[in-house]
Order: sequence, then C-alpha cells, then structure tokens
Amino acid sequence: MESKGAGWSLAGLSVTWAATRLVVLLYVLRVLVLPGADVTSDVSVTYRGWYEVLRTGTFPLDDVTWQYPPAAALAILSPATLPFLSYTHAFFVLAVLADLAVLGLLLYAGRRPGKSLRGALVWVVGAPLLGPTLYARYDVMVTAVAVAALLAGAGRPRVMGALAGFGAMLKVWPALLLVGCVRRRAWGAAAATAAGLAALFSVTMPGPFAFLTFQRDRGTEVESLGALVFHVARHFGWQGKVLLNYGSIEFLGPYVGVVSTASLTLTVVCFAWLLLWRMNATKVTNADRFEPHTLAEAAFTAVLMFTVTSRVISPQYMVWLVGLAAVCLCFRAGRMGVPTLLVLAATAVTVLEFPTNFTHVMASDWYGTGLLFLRNALLVAASVTAARRLWRSTVLPSRLPALPSQSSPSTETPVSP
Repeated sequence: MESKGAGWSLAGLSVTWAATRLVVLLYVLRVLVLPGADVTSDVSVTYRGWYEVLRTGTFPLDDVTWQYPPAAALAILSPATLPFLSYTHAFFVLAVLADLAVLGLLLYAGRRPGKSLRGALVWVVGAPLLGPTLYARYDVMVTAVAVAALLAGAGRPRVMGALAGFGAMLKVWPALLLVGCVRRRAWGAAAATAAGLAALFSVTMPGPFAFLTFQRDRGTEVESLGALVFHVARHFGWQGKVLLNYGSIEFLGPYVGVVSTASLTLTVVCFAWLLLWRMNATKVTNADRFEPHTLAEAAFTAVLMFTVTSRVISPQYMVWLVGLAAVCLCFRAGRMGVPTLLVLAATAVTVLEFPTNFTHVMASDWYGTGLLFLRNALLVAASVTAARRLWRSTVLPSRLPALPSQSSPSTETPVSP
C-alpha cells in the first residue's frame, strides 16, 4: 500500500508539473499574454545581444548592464547547443530542462529514507507562481545547480563544494550554500572550482571581471525593501526620479545614497548574525557536522536575508528562494514549513507587481506601493521566521540540560526541545 501511495504521488506531481509548465510556456511564447511588460524581451533582446558579443570571444566590456560573474557566459551561450532552434526558443527549451532537472532531483531525494516528497510539491506548485519570468531568466539554471549542491550535502562534500563554487561563478549567491557547511573538503572544492573557472576565463576571454566596476553608481531598485521609503516619499513631494539605470528601474535623487548605504549596512548585520549563529551552533553541538537538513536550512535563511536587504529584489530572485525552500522540505526533520509558505505567498504577489501591475509600481500609486509592501513584508517575515527557527533548532536545544526520569533513578532521558 505504501509503494502504491508513493507511485500515485509521483504520478500526480509529474502530471501537475507538466500541466503548469505548459501554461508557463504558453505565456513565454506569447500564446497567452499577461498584462504589463513583455518579460521575454530580456531573452530575445538583452541575452541575445550578449550572446553575439560573447561568441566573439570577449565579455561585454562596454555594457554596464552586464553584471554577472564570468561563468554566466555559459548560460547565455547555451542556446548554441540547439542550433536548429532560434536563440529565444532554444533558451526556453533549456530553461524547461533545468526546471525538469530540479523536479527530478527532488523526486529522487524525496523517496529516500528520512526524506519527503513535500519538497517536490513545493517546486511543482511554487515555481510557476512566478509566471513567464520563470523561463525568461537564466536563474532557473542556477537554481538547478544550487539544488543539486544542497542535495549532495554532507554525504558528498566535494561534489557539493564543486557545485557551489560553480554556482557562485554563475550568479554569486550560491556561495551562501556553504554557510552551514563545516566540511573542509567542501570548502576546498568550492574554492578550487571557482579559482579554476576564474583562471580559465581570464586566460581565454578578455574582461571576465569587468562587471565588478559596473555597479558603482547604482541607485535603489524600485522593488527593493528600501525603495518603499521613496514610494511613500513621492506622495509628500520627494523630487527624485524613476529611471532605467544599470539594467533595472531605479530611484535616483536626494537621499537615495543614504538608503542604499542603509541596505548595505543591514546586509552586513545579517552577515554578522550568520557568523554568530555558525560559531554558537558549532560550539554547542560539538559535532563534526550539522544535520543534513541544517545545511539546507542555513542556506535558505542566508539567501533570504541577503535578498531582503539587497538594493535590488528582482522578480527572478524568487526562483532561488522557492528552490531552496523545496530542498528544506525534502527533509522530514526540517522546520522551514512556515517560512516556505510565506515565500510561496510572496511569489504569488510578485507576479501581480511584475509584470502585471508594474506601471503602478513605477508610478508609486497606492495600489502598486501596496502590492510591493505586501510582497516585501512577506519576505521579511519569512527571513525572521527562518532565522528564529534555525537558531532554535541548532543552538538553543543543545543548551538544555538533561533531566532524570521521574519514574526511575537509573534511567535518564533528555527533555524534548
């Protein structure tokens, strides 16, 4: 009976994945059309333009919108592996395959001892909530690498480290996967992979790290947490502007620098908290490694924190969070159920603010500002809840003393946390 139930679950998840992804494909192919901006133009125009430059053997040295680590070139060039399709259609096919790879990893992991298919369910249901943005950015490819790294986890530290290092060279944030990792082999593999890729691109293509100088004059992106200050301030006479700047719609004007600095300060505070958690958790557990689910939950919490405090919260960032939340819920012993629900709710609101009502967001009217406030409030709540649960599950229980059983002086059992 148990195997039949598992088989039905696999079939149900597979059918649901196919149905939801067909709808997403109809949107990216413009058979169905959401109100608002055409999100696929990033593939057909921006990515395609970078592709034409990258295929000549150099990075876009004069394009300030290129703000990615060198291995991102692999994602942008990947449609060349399907020469029988147009660039745009080939990119969508590869995005679907990356999405399918995430599902396959979660299904495989979910049937192993101590695991659950809840993670696969989160991915199947959560990712399409973002609408066409899911396949119109290369973030789903990066998420596939991150999911593979976390599922390799403590059991295969070198594999995890290599994938985390590769992911970091694709889009930086997968470096946070190592926050909860105490295996030196994982850190060594990550460093070796990142250094090897950096050296390879430095030798073969000019300008692999030019992107580091392209963000010096950035403002505050209109969807970020800090941007809410200016959305409200515009109703009280603030004289700043909303402009396309460095590839995103940003606020520019008085006090933007102050808010951007505040965002950076909050990021530093989050980093300090993660460092404090790591030191305390390692000390009180007195173990060589954390539990497998702790590795995923630390990564999820870290990426949540850094996303919320960033000057930019682009819609595609939600793909990362849904993917990491799905890995957390793969583990039966995990405690990230509530933060996951908050992330899913934030993802559903995100598609309403972008692309559906992005004109309202840019205009800072109360409807657009309300949507943005709701989405960001959900992310803040998810971050605080995840951090609290991570701390309680790794630091506080270990500080509780073991108490003797009342029924027998010879038998001692620890108090349940």
